[in-house]
Amino acid sequence: MGIGDFIKKQFIDVLQWQEDGDGTLAWRHPMQDAEIQYGAQLTVRESQTALFVNEGRIADVLGPGRHVLKTNTLPVLTYLQNWDKLFESPFKSDVYFFSTRLQLGRKWGTAQPVTVRDKDFGMVRLRAFGVYSYRLADPKRFFAEISGTRDIYTVDDLEMQLRNLIVSAMSNTLGASELPFLDMATNFGLLGERMKGAMAPVFERYGVALDNFAVESVSLPEELQKAFDTRVSMGMAGNLAAFTQYQTATAIPMAAQNEGGLAGIGASLGAGLSMGQVMTEAMRGSVLPAASTPATPAAAETPEARLGKLKSLLDGGLITDADYTAAKAELLKQITG
Repeated sequence: MGIGDFIKKQFIDVLQWQEDGDGTLAWRHPMQDAEIQYGAQLTVRESQTALFVNEGRIADVLGPGRHVLKTNTLPVLTYLQNWDKLFESPFKSDVYFFSTRLQLGRKWGTAQPVTVRDKDFGMVRLRAFGVYSYRLADPKRFFAEISGTRDIYTVDDLEMQLRNLIVSAMSNTLGASELPFLDMATNFGLLGERMKGAMAPVFERYGVALDNFAVESVSLPEELQKAFDTRVSMGMAGNLAAFTQYQTATAIPMAAQNEGGLAGIGASLGAGLSMGQVMTEAMRGSVLPAASTPATPAAAETPEARLGKLKSLLDGGLITDADYTAAKAELLKQITG
């Protein structure tokens, strides 16, 4: 190695960072054993910030522009190094560049369902997904709290730490929103604003400014979705005419998928109408007040038989445990007098 190469390796006279779009938030300028030449040029591009760190202590922060590194441009470092006004020798300092541009389209989601209380369905487990955007607003705080002395710190590194914060904020926001699950789909904008308000102070603590937060979907786990669909279907049983119409509408597309096409609709309709009749007979005298039930041959059926029919509906998943328990209690009251 020649003397020229040795000098070039040991002294740095130009410091800059050309971002390559790989999602890097913080980048440490490679120093090895080199020293920064007094009067060196520091170029900080738009949407960048440069931070000088002296022996682990944060010193000067320089924004966009071209800077000549002298005592007057590095006042904090000058103080820490105890330089006098005539200092013109090379010096050692770690230099970190930070990207302050807006990070758009970052995805968030709940890896596991979050349990919240719903006023219609009690305790339910929800999953939510969406996007958000942010930017690095305070490099000094970000360095002290998050990135530290790493050579490179990326958006993926940051979002691994933010994920739990987002899930926690989402759980608290959904739990306090008092929005029933059925109304959430029409209130994603409101949920997003509430979650942004809840998370912005947390992001700020780490030197990050939350720009936007959007909720794109809220859903139940598959097994709960099936139970939810059954509950909605059975909710129509309160109006037996509507329930029969529901059974008929359900039978038509089901029959169309069979080999017999719409020719098989008779059996499906028969099953639907039969189910409506069973519900009517089973609920009479147990759920509906006796005064509102017209006298029919089915009304003379014993309470034990009606209880058996209700048990069949429960086993078939057509009524809930709560519905069955209430009807059973009424029937037992009739039996025991």
